[in-house]
Amino acid sequence: MSRRRISLRQELPLLVWLVIVWGALWQDFSPGNLLFGALLAVAVARLFYLPPVELSGRFNILYAVPFALMFLAKVAVASAQILYLAVMRGPQVKNALVAVTLRSHQDLLVTATGHVISLIPGSLVVEVDRSTSTLYLHVLNINSVEDVENFRQEVRSIEAGLIRIMGTREELETVRAEATA
Repeated sequence: MSRRRISLRQELPLLVWLVIVWGALWQDFSPGNLLFGALLAVAVARLFYLPPVELSGRFNILYAVPFALMFLAKVAVASAQILYLAVMRGPQVKNALVAVTLRSHQDLLVTATGHVISLIPGSLVVEVDRSTSTLYLHVLNINSVEDVENFRQEVRSIEAGLIRIMGTREELETVRAEATA
């Protein structure tokens, strides 16, 4: 079975990412180590089938910087909330599994949204349904239906931020239309 040849333009982000991961794993970003990592990345990409990561072709730094700052603030606030819950409420904390259907069907955006949510203390992705772009999350401190809806809105807000940064033009228009509605 022959596989479709992936263009260098499509494969380049994957190769760059693999080289960065290689350097990080070895904690060595010397030119020789990065060159060896690049050779390994090309070998891995050519020998093993990896589905291409479809990129939208756009990246907006003007949205990325505030998003990163918002993310850091959410991590700090959530960390304090988790500390409070652990010390003051302990085993009495209620949790829930919450399904959140995303707007985007791009693997990259679904994955990025899941990672951002999982990096904020208090929630963790337990399952992803690629066919419907639904994230199933384990969430701490859920006491009511209103808490569930607030959490869903937070996830969709994070997804909207990621769409503004790197989503397709169609997804960006959908987010803008929802914001004005």
